[in-house]
Amino acid sequence: MKVVKYLLILIILFIVGVLGINYYVVLTNEDKIITIEDAKQLEDVDCILVLGSGVLDNKPRPMLEDRILTGIELYNNNVSKKIIMSGDHMQEDYDEVNVMKTYAISEGVPSSDIFMDHAGISTYDSLYRAKEIFEVKKVIIVTQKYHLYRALYIAKSLGIEAYGVSSNLRDYPGQFKREIREILARDKDFVKALLKPNSTYGGEVIPVSGDGNITNDKN
Repeated sequence: MKVVKYLLILIILFIVGVLGINYYVVLTNEDKIITIEDAKQLEDVDCILVLGSGVLDNKPRPMLEDRILTGIELYNNNVSKKIIMSGDHMQEDYDEVNVMKTYAISEGVPSSDIFMDHAGISTYDSLYRAKEIFEVKKVIIVTQKYHLYRALYIAKSLGIEAYGVSSNLRDYPGQFKREIREILARDKDFVKALLKPNSTYGGEVIPVSGDGNITNDKN
């Protein structure tokens, strides 16, 4: 019976720890989520960082499309004149970033103002590489609100001055499951933010102040 009792105590402590870290990540970053109007008041923003998500048949899925559209709106409102599209392009037959850039170009954003981070395979990697590869110091992060808390926490832990603009432009099926998974993801990246490992992939420095075409890998 004592073993069962101790096991129950351990399970309860584990659940309390997981939920406690989750709420800490959320509560400590609530004030960094701002509107586009608020973002327009900021100065010296190095770039708008649009975080990748799913693509299908060379088109962005709804969540990613809304992130791109929000990033374009920030760009058109002169919040920053540079955008980083950060996503997964580690396989030849799966390419988030070229889809993202092509979409933005079709909406009138010049190619030279759009950088692609082909190795943004996770939220942590995207933020780490924004700082170390693209030399970003002040950034607007664009993703859905539930995801912003974690992205902002990582950015702060890495020494980036970051603000988040939510790209919730519609309802997304399956959101409850995403919210549950995000609790565990916040805990995982809380630990990563403490340890600060290098990103999965390195690379040469590409200052975001330059020409985004340097990141092009297709004609």
